[in-house]
Amino acid sequence: MNDTTQRVLSLLSLLQSRPVWTGAELAERLGVTTRSIRRDVDRLRELGYPVRAEHGTGGGYQLGAGKALPPLLLDDEEAVAVAVSLRLAAGGTVAGLGEAAVRSLAKLDQVLPARLRAEVKGVIDATVSLDGPVTSVDADVLVALARAIRTPERATFDYTKPGGERSERRVEPYRLVAAARRWYLMAWDLDREDWRTFRLDRMAAARGTGWRFKPREAPDAVEYVQASITQAPYQFVAKIRVHAPASEVAQRVPTTMAVVEPDPAHGGEASILTAGADDLDYVAYHVVRLGWPVTVLEPPELRDAMRELAGRLAAAGE
Repeated sequence: MNDTTQRVLSLLSLLQSRPVWTGAELAERLGVTTRSIRRDVDRLRELGYPVRAEHGTGGGYQLGAGKALPPLLLDDEEAVAVAVSLRLAAGGTVAGLGEAAVRSLAKLDQVLPARLRAEVKGVIDATVSLDGPVTSVDADVLVALARAIRTPERATFDYTKPGGERSERRVEPYRLVAAARRWYLMAWDLDREDWRTFRLDRMAAARGTGWRFKPREAPDAVEYVQASITQAPYQFVAKIRVHAPASEVAQRVPTTMAVVEPDPAHGGEASILTAGADDLDYVAYHVVRLGWPVTVLEPPELRDAMRELAGRLAAAGE
């Protein structure tokens, strides 16, 4: 790194550290003339950093907000603080920030020195949360998959099925989807030649292979993952018409339990709830708890479960 480049980076670091600097202060800190400071400020502006200059008492150089976000220059302590915050946000402790945090963490992790990665890991390992139960996901798995999606490149990982069976999977990763404090990967499975959904808490040793691929046409990631986790694994798929608007029903039904859609046949005054289950008594109980009139569309066995539940409730009330 030549002296000019190093001085410009040092100038940028100073401008980021406090709101306003006079030209004389900057020149003294960097050991150059105020004329050199003016030239270096022009170099920063050419790189996209909006440096404003105010004349007179109280004036000076100030790093302002531009139309686009230029790269930030972080010292070691700032980099560790940002990485730790992003990992906590990616774990679901900040509502709505999970996916953006993973993308940002993937970019930061790519340039973070090994010594700082170890420091970040130490902080995370020493941190506990009083929040509700969160399914643990290795942040390195999140970062590796986010990076592979952004490249894009094929990825591999070790995967454990619910029954304990382990295998290595080879995929073209498409999207990461966060749902109810749990992370899922939607990817094209190269061995099964089909789209698949994978839970990240069942993964280990995720890594990019370096083999690029051209993204293929894909279904909507959110809809696909929601259908996969609410219907595909179960023996029965129940469809129920709920006589209430879909917007109201969706507020009471977690996205990981069912899909709620407007019922076009009833002009928005009713909705269709689709949920998978191995035990239809479970579906009957939760549908009744919603509090609205319902009509069972399928399967017929669910009607029998609803009648049995009604009988038990009536008997208990006598």
